[in-house]
Amino acid sequence: MSVRTLGLGPALRQAAFAPRLALARNQTLRTVLSKRAIQTQSLPPSAAEEILNKQRLLRPSSPHFTIYQPQLTWIGSIANRVTGAGLSVLLYGYALAYLVAPETFSSVQIVDLVSTLPDAIKYAGKVILAAPFAFHSLNGLRHLGWDLGKFITLKGAYTSGYVVLGATAVATVGLVMM
Repeated sequence: MSVRTLGLGPALRQAAFAPRLALARNQTLRTVLSKRAIQTQSLPPSAAEEILNKQRLLRPSSPHFTIYQPQLTWIGSIANRVTGAGLSVLLYGYALAYLVAPETFSSVQIVDLVSTLPDAIKYAGKVILAAPFAFHSLNGLRHLGWDLGKFITLKGAYTSGYVVLGATAVATVGLVMM
């Protein structure tokens, strides 16, 4: 009954009663394929490496992110990594400098140095330190939200991204004004 409903009856009968015909076709195919007109020769390893290098030069490059339209999600991800790396370099750099020369990099020396700078340089320095700190901290909270299963839709990712950018601007201004 199931063979008839699927329409496989004639195909099954043909396969059951004609195995010799299929065998003859396979033998003919094997005979044709075994008579190839391709000749091979052995190459020294240096020639093989040269051929491989030529082939590598002809391969297309994989697409780079610059061919895609910028999106808030990957720009935020890159910025999070860059700000994290930058803040880490500053922290570890200062810590190593303090270990090497504690008298030069003591709190008193740093405060005295900063007090002699013009106000414009002080505010620029504060912005340079506050903006990455605020962004990295707030984007870290965004990532914690993602780990909890919040804001993981496309709309949620963009909304939380814009919230992080706005909060970064407000937090940067607040930190600079301290």
